[in-house]
Amino acid sequence: MSFVFSIIGALINIYFYVIIIYIFMSWIPGARESQFGYILGSICEPYLEKFRRFIPPVGMIDFSPIVALIVLRFALVGVQQLQQMF
Repeated sequence: MSFVFSIIGALINIYFYVIIIYIFMSWIPGARESQFGYILGSICEPYLEKFRRFIPPVGMIDFSPIVALIVLRFALVGVQQLQQMF
């Protein structure tokens, strides 16, 4: 059972870093329009869109990815706690 929680934790951790890469790609002109950007967008946007519905951008700054990353960290901590229980 611990093996399953380890895999889930690793996948959450990988997804966390994929979102960070996707966020940093917004700082580079044209990076999100590349093939790699489209792939990351198709992976990250469905998750980030859930947060954008509730957290509107303030000026030109979008805080929803920060909240999304915090939620992922809470999920990772929860999985690690479950792993310790089993």
